Amino acid sequence: MPRNDDHGVTPQGEDFSAWYNELVTKAQLVDRGPARGTMVIRPYGYRVWELLQSELDTRIKDTGHDNAYFPLLIPESYLRREAEHVEGFAPELAVVTHAGGKELEEPLVIRPTSETVIGEMMSRWISSHRDLPLLLNQWANIVRWELRPRMFLRTTEFLWQEGHTAHADEAEALAETMLALDLYTQVARDVAALAVVPGEKTPGERFAGAAQTFTIEAMMRDGRALQAGTTHYMATNFARAFGIQYTSEAGQLEYCHTTSWGMSTRMIGAIIMAHGDDKGLVLPPNLAPYQVVVVPIGRGEQFDSVLAASRALAADLKQAGIRVHVDERTQLSPGFKFNDWELRGAPIRIELGPRDLDAGTAVVAQRLGMAGKSTLAIADLAATLPGMLADYQDYLLRRAATFRDEHTAVVDDWAEFVSAVSTGWALALHCGAAACEDDIKAETAATPRCIPLDGPPETGRCIRCDADSAYGKRVIFGRAY
Repeated sequence: MPRNDDHGVTPQGEDFSAWYNELVTKAQLVDRGPARGTMVIRPYGYRVWELLQSELDTRIKDTGHDNAYFPLLIPESYLRREAEHVEGFAPELAVVTHAGGKELEEPLVIRPTSETVIGEMMSRWISSHRDLPLLLNQWANIVRWELRPRMFLRTTEFLWQEGHTAHADEAEALAETMLALDLYTQVARDVAALAVVPGEKTPGERFAGAAQTFTIEAMMRDGRALQAGTTHYMATNFARAFGIQYTSEAGQLEYCHTTSWGMSTRMIGAIIMAHGDDKGLVLPPNLAPYQVVVVPIGRGEQFDSVLAASRALAADLKQAGIRVHVDERTQLSPGFKFNDWELRGAPIRIELGPRDLDAGTAVVAQRLGMAGKSTLAIADLAATLPGMLADYQDYLLRRAATFRDEHTAVVDDWAEFVSAVSTGWALALHCGAAACEDDIKAETAATPRCIPLDGPPETGRCIRCDADSAYGKRVIFGRAY
């Protein structure tokens, strides 16, 4: 049964879905919006997104991409120019048919993604090889009509970044596609502490209209996979649909090769499910709104002196580059505050009372992992805590990688496969046929997550149909969000 008290959440092992649904609201990350499937991202949750956005935006700009903004409303005819694209998104489209009190001559689609409108603009902006490469990025909201919404993971409206680039040839465009995948891998591992596996999607799992799709896949604490970011090589599909052409140095008119790639607020869901535990959130320090929370303890005049010392300590920690918060709520007990910040995933909590102040020390408690509680000199905290936070960040990545490896099995027969995907991932040989993938999904709910880029070469027989394997290496299968 779901827990109704302020701090308790259903244990993961009892009902992982209930644990997640309770936690995102109790930790004050999100609330349900008034329209079906929408979400209100609360300040604490939005700060996580801002920190992730800042890290990714810096990397995108450092690799030569420029931010731009494109319209929310797209003429329906634009989507119909690329047949596979419109077919892939048709069930998810939200369409505006009336505006200004009148029926529109042409319906307008609320963007489910921006390949079409950006393709139209690229066709206007590109005419010569001197205009290439064109490297664009957009931070925007997206609308896709979800039948089974879940906060952060699948909502009708969400936030994301979408990169769109145009190149002279296949080699340049594929290099761009892999560059974007590398950016996502870096952010996932170094910032979000997610032990992601980069790889290529099978043809049946490709983005609608893409020639190749690449992904980073992360394992959640229930053994399921989450697609945390994707990059797509479009070949000349969209260039032909939208007339994106350039005159080469030889004077020939050529079609551009385009790419697109995106990472969204579903990353917040990944962070919650990859790190959280029965006490609540476990936030990596690099994305925690407050890396350190100071809880002053005491009553009356004693509390006043402790509060003043807590504020002074917070000022020192800010000078050291630490995001710090002093919990000054006098109506709540220290124990309640301790539980509250455990629920909300603060990496380090500092407990400071009158006796601690007299001794010149403070109790330092880590949310998870190595150190537990320790007593440290107040004067040393500004110098000591940055290293503790860095160690904690590293610990979370190692913990996630260990969990992933312990729940991934190399399988060579169907019984092993069924067992592996019931609790985690299976590495299996696969024929690549869409019908076989559909059969596997119908039998086990597992889908091919990716063909790992660093997988060792191997051939043999398909785990399900016994046909020849198709990819020269094993494929990760798992149940997914």
